[in-house]
Amino acid sequence: MGFSTRQIHSGVEPDPLTGAILTPIYQTTTYVQPSVDEYLSKGYSYSRSGNPTVRALEKKLTDLEGGADTTCYGTGMAAINALYLALLNAGDHVVVSDVVYGGTYRLSTQVFARFGVSFSFVDTSSQDAVRAALRDNTRLILTESPANPTMKLTDLAAISAIAARHAIPHAVDNTFLTPYFQRPLELGADYVIHSTTKYFDGHNATVGGAVVAKTAEQDQKLRFIQNATGMIMSPQVAWLTLQGCKTLSVRMERQSENAQAIAEFLAGHPKVAQVCYPGLPDFPQRELASRQASGFGAMLWFEVAGGLAAGKRLMDTVELWSLAENLGSLESLITHPATMTHADVEEAERQRIGITDGLVRLSVGLEDAEDLIAALDKALAAL
Repeated sequence: MGFSTRQIHSGVEPDPLTGAILTPIYQTTTYVQPSVDEYLSKGYSYSRSGNPTVRALEKKLTDLEGGADTTCYGTGMAAINALYLALLNAGDHVVVSDVVYGGTYRLSTQVFARFGVSFSFVDTSSQDAVRAALRDNTRLILTESPANPTMKLTDLAAISAIAARHAIPHAVDNTFLTPYFQRPLELGADYVIHSTTKYFDGHNATVGGAVVAKTAEQDQKLRFIQNATGMIMSPQVAWLTLQGCKTLSVRMERQSENAQAIAEFLAGHPKVAQVCYPGLPDFPQRELASRQASGFGAMLWFEVAGGLAAGKRLMDTVELWSLAENLGSLESLITHPATMTHADVEEAERQRIGITDGLVRLSVGLEDAEDLIAALDKALAAL
């Protein structure tokens, strides 16, 4: 079946008791067992170890990404935390994309580093840089492509090949493009990470995360950590995310179209110093963007002529665009990464990797593109 069909039907079926077309919210702590000898005969014992509503979402995400199985968590950062706990021990080393979500950087440098895990933040767009960063104790390569917020791409097939030659797992944060536009497992990755908060939910209603594993053995390591640490997704969040998944493809298409129109408008505006969007002809990795993904997504960034002060004025005064820390929702959002999403990244490191103080990040929603452009045009004219 096609993607749009599977995003609606995979993992769910009418409730066998009532015929309800929507998966019920199984709001329960425990499950009564038929007998001691038939313990777990129905598959569930305690909701920390498994819940039917959450399981339906795990099955759907598994199908959409093409993996062996999926574990769902309370947040996207819990998903990365679970992956680290499943794969790493004290003394291990991890290669990470130098441009990643600020929460990933914080978890790595301020939490796991305390327990003897070392991290190298590397330009994973360079295969030579990745090879040079590998050590005998490297146990994971974690890439984010497109990177948040600079949109720098990693050649996922090439890095997966390097990882495979050294028997190192490769995990990809695919939050920005989702499996509708990009499928890292088909490019050789071992794990795919999602903040389901973003495009899978799509409505600013929940926070959640997921890790899709290529093999059942990989998934079982994650499932043990999920149960042992209690980093689970609630059934209400799973239910809402199940509903959001049903419209993923149409939202991604429309939001990507809007982003293209907005990027082209900004690229031609005299008060805009720079625009970065994979769909623009001058995007430095345009060929790679077209080769490893089927769409360019709905994220972009720009800098206003006049620097930080002008950018702040625009973000504080622009209408229709909400100043907020999130992305992927049907509402269009405007964000200042240096003080919001990446505030925990040291200033020198931000500057090194291209997250300048004047960078303005846009998450383009489902509004009419003409209205979004008019709002930006008005704010730019007022500078």
